[in-house]
Amino acid sequence: MSSDSEEVAVRLRQQIEASGPISVAEYMRVANTAYYGRADPLGVEGDFITAPEISQMFGEMVGIWLSDLWLRHRPARCHYVELGPGRGTLAADALRTTQRFGWEPSVHFFENSPALRAKQLRAVPDAIFHDNLESLPTDAPLFIVANEFFDALPVRQMVATQAGWRERVVARNSEAGFAAMPGATAADDLIPEQFRSAAMGSIYEICPDASSIVQQLSARLAKQGGVLLVIDYGYIYPALGDTVQAVENHRYADPFHNPGQIDLTAHVDFYELSNCAKNAGLLVAGPNDQGAWLSGLGIDRRAQILAASNPNKSAEITAARHRLVDPDAMGALFKVLAAYAQDWPQPEGFGL
Repeated sequence: MSSDSEEVAVRLRQQIEASGPISVAEYMRVANTAYYGRADPLGVEGDFITAPEISQMFGEMVGIWLSDLWLRHRPARCHYVELGPGRGTLAADALRTTQRFGWEPSVHFFENSPALRAKQLRAVPDAIFHDNLESLPTDAPLFIVANEFFDALPVRQMVATQAGWRERVVARNSEAGFAAMPGATAADDLIPEQFRSAAMGSIYEICPDASSIVQQLSARLAKQGGVLLVIDYGYIYPALGDTVQAVENHRYADPFHNPGQIDLTAHVDFYELSNCAKNAGLLVAGPNDQGAWLSGLGIDRRAQILAASNPNKSAEITAARHRLVDPDAMGALFKVLAAYAQDWPQPEGFGL
């Protein structure tokens, strides 16, 4: 355990000793804030690789998709906004593509990690950083992209017990580590009717932060115009299950071991995000599988062109295309959702 991780673990232990067990959401919040603040977690030397780092084709498809909307609506001014931009790779590839269509929006990044901000600025030198959503521009439509952003937000977990549904909490275990268990707080009112009688041990998750963010952004889009593009792994209908997971050095790890040293994520509830957008007056397209969405935008043709231009990298390009599109890789696990203002054109890539 590194000194940084030990510091986070000590802080969590002291908090639990002082006030009792904490919610799974609070544990995730503290651990991930420390994790993303300490260093760049992406790449081969990091803990995981996101789609933009697999191939430039991913960001290029996003750029084509955004440009199509811009060309069909032609706002006089607009802003590109990315939530959790990683290393800035997606934005750099997407914006390079939009330039080909004569479109160069101002760029705004919602990012709190100093380590990642430095790399994002190297990739997109003109980017403007924001610590909160309230500071995003209010004077023009927003083209908002959130790739693997919502999965890193903390989730609350409820567990079915003999005494009813209880919020799941994190406490110290006998080894001075951490473990999750049912807490004392009743949570029956948070459970959808269809799950109230689920078997003991069943887990239901909610992500208040995700709902709040989509509500805020949807209100902006309803007033200013524009679109929100969400790409993440998750489920499209309400479901039961413990989806909290950890990754370290590209391998799954124990979520309750080494807090601050591992990447904690949970599956995204696309049903909830869709409802938040609709309730704010937006139209919604999807969610669709990432593979189908990328294929509909022309990634196969782009892969052929890249391979022909770089024959020595043909196998690498083909492998990257398979990883992004194939159902047994990222193609079916990852979903794509678009929420857009009422008077804007229907986005491409989602079928009828």
